[in-house]
Amino acid sequence: MRFSTLSSILALGALEAVATTIYLCGDSTMARAGANDGATDGWGQYFGDYATVPVVNKAIGGRSARSYWNEGRFQEVADLVQAGDVVVIEFGHNDGGSPTSNDNGRSDCPGQGTETCISDKTGETVYTFVFYVIQASKMMTAKGATVVLSSQTPNNLWETGTFNDAPSRFVGYQVTAANSLGSDVTYVDHFQAVANMYKKLGNGATNALYPNDHTHTSPDGARLSAEAFAQAIRTQLNGATSLVNYVDPNSPTVY
Repeated sequence: MRFSTLSSILALGALEAVATTIYLCGDSTMARAGANDGATDGWGQYFGDYATVPVVNKAIGGRSARSYWNEGRFQEVADLVQAGDVVVIEFGHNDGGSPTSNDNGRSDCPGQGTETCISDKTGETVYTFVFYVIQASKMMTAKGATVVLSSQTPNNLWETGTFNDAPSRFVGYQVTAANSLGSDVTYVDHFQAVANMYKKLGNGATNALYPNDHTHTSPDGARLSAEAFAQAIRTQLNGATSLVNYVDPNSPTVY
């Protein structure tokens, strides 16, 4: 009996040692309170309802891959992760513009490789979106975590009254980053998953999810984006990811 009890304690300890946590890195479309306007929210606040392990939302409004890196926020997450954890990285909404023309501190250098620019405001060397995402991914995998690179959520695809699902260039850049890394880094097209959902919802229902602008959704819209993300993972929209075993198999089907 004593041996059995000891074995149970050791087994419990082993389970605790390999317990997985999901960390989310992103911008206001993922972050708590969305645009901080009292009417919007980020999808990262709802994904935990469809995950079978703890989810820690480290998204911060107004950030790009560059500013999240420069502020040490990727390092902060890397300091938290343990072997077996999963890190989701999703940026793009704030990465546009040019660091060489009235640099806003968020714009990445144009290109999808090792191109560099010099900020006209700070004189710092600015790298590409792909570069920042690759470096962040390597930082996480060095700790034994796996990474899921997620394409940005779309803006309101029915804004003009006609459905337009043309993706931003940062959707393609995320694919480029994923293809440049090893098997510990996989890709999910969150943009396409939400686009599929919006097409199904139609003009009126989709427009109702955007109370103030064409980027930030209401809490209902944020939940739907989380459900679309979970469905994309569960159905392996872009192949298997390291999240596939941590999404509720009974999560909603929204597209």
